Amino acid sequence: MMDFNSAIDLGPHATFIIISYLGVALVSFGLILGTILNSKHQKKRLADLEAKGIRRKSDK
Repeated sequence: MMDFNSAIDLGPHATFIIISYLGVALVSFGLILGTILNSKHQKKRLADLEAKGIRRKSDK
C-alpha cells in the first residue's frame, strides 16, 4: 500500500509547484474580489444617476 508522503511527492520542484498554485489561487481570488467590488460600485453609480432623474435609453 502507498503511504501518504509518496502519494504527494512532487519531486525536486515541489517549492515551485506549491508557489505556482498559491499564485494562481491568489490571482483568482483577486479577480473574484475585484469583480464583486466593481459590481457594487456600478450598482451604486446607476442608483445615483437614476436618483438624479437620468434614465437608461432602453427605459423609454
